[in-house]
Amino acid sequence: MSDRTPHAPTRTPPTPTRHTPPTGPSHRAAPLRFGYGTNGLADLRLDDALTLLADLGYDGVGLTLDHMHLDPLAPDLAARTDRVARRLDALGLGVTVETGARYVLDPRRKHGPSLLDPDPDDRARRVDLLLRAVRVAADLGAHAVHCFSGITPAGTDEATAWKVLPDALAPVLDAAGDAGVPLAVEPEPGHLLASLSDFHRLREALGSPDALGLTLDIGHCQCLEPLPPADCVRAAAPWLRHVQVEDMRRGVHEHLPFGDGEIDFPPVLRALTESGYQGLTVVELPRHSHAGPHFAEHSLTALRQYAAVPEGRTP
Repeated sequence: MSDRTPHAPTRTPPTPTRHTPPTGPSHRAAPLRFGYGTNGLADLRLDDALTLLADLGYDGVGLTLDHMHLDPLAPDLAARTDRVARRLDALGLGVTVETGARYVLDPRRKHGPSLLDPDPDDRARRVDLLLRAVRVAADLGAHAVHCFSGITPAGTDEATAWKVLPDALAPVLDAAGDAGVPLAVEPEPGHLLASLSDFHRLREALGSPDALGLTLDIGHCQCLEPLPPADCVRAAAPWLRHVQVEDMRRGVHEHLPFGDGEIDFPPVLRALTESGYQGLTVVELPRHSHAGPHFAEHSLTALRQYAAVPEGRTP
């Protein structure tokens, strides 16, 4: 890797565990822990964003590594990461590290280059970013590192793309395993890896490594999965390492504030609680930064109301 800055002392990351669905009456579900994504607070300085979330009562933050928020390519990454770690500790915020910044690697190509890029040097740039993200996550004590496959490039057939993806991810999984931080791959509409079934195809191709987990975006379940979102949670539970949440409509990949889409959230949150999921459930509204503080407050109020709805009742 090109960043050879000596590491700051790392916080001890949580031991990765396999979150299998609990059974039997003795299970006591832990309350959900809500976070908000910094990609929906892009107009705020990172420290201001973290302070806002703590003041609102969030449990954590989904930290997207980007030029305005802990730039993964700027000098002194380890020292800057250490400062963020200290601030998170002071505010009592948990964290997951997200890698969905649109133009952090290439100012002209959204989310480019990807793990599927036909140019091996470009693929290596994405792998390098993910290796940096794993290192940052370990230093922050994050519960997971999020990533996605990218779209299949023009001129690349699907079979070839499915051979490239496992090979590209292999060194990242090795680093994640060494760091004790799960890598949580997100099925993304329009990408090669778009669905839960695609996640299992990747998992099987890699031999089901312990370091490989799943990011489940609840809106994406509503958008394209055959199962209702609550059933998606139950189906995904053994591999669930990170959750993103927002409202959405069937067949339309548009992240919406709660109440503007079609998702029935109380059953989804009950399914998450009953699954034993212990990571952050992070609001994902990347196109609402123009009013980020408002939507952060609105989202937490909505999530708490949904979580309080008894089974069999509607909000």
